Amino acid sequence: MKTGDICKRVVIVARRSTPLNDVAQLMRKNHVGSVVIVEDADAKRPVGIVTDRDLVVEVIAPGLDARTVTAGDIMSASPATARKDEDALWSLKTMRDRGIRRLPVVDESGSLVGIVSLDDLVEHVGTALGDIVQALGAERNIESWRRA
Repeated sequence: MKTGDICKRVVIVARRSTPLNDVAQLMRKNHVGSVVIVEDADAKRPVGIVTDRDLVVEVIAPGLDARTVTAGDIMSASPATARKDEDALWSLKTMRDRGIRRLPVVDESGSLVGIVSLDDLVEHVGTALGDIVQALGAERNIESWRRA
């Protein structure tokens, strides 16, 4: 299955200059754990990502003021991305290799079209494993029926 088939198409975005207080409010309002940082709101080319963990480790723990720190100050720049036509298991490998839980998904021109999380991929793999188990069971049942 392609990454573009399982990614979430609604992606919460902000610009580098967005105060982290606003980024945190976007996360809360939209029930997400990350905000993709884009340079140009029209093309939506991802230039960074800010996660809930970034907020805790980089802002809250050291006691910084989230109203004065911007997304650009703490974002993970040049984030790893997945192409929408890339195999979903390749996206999982990218996450494993990079030690990340979320990947912005881009089209051929590099424009943001979605985001895929480790949870999305685990659900996909779990469904595939369920299908394999059912196929094995069906094979046994059909063989038993033919030999009866």
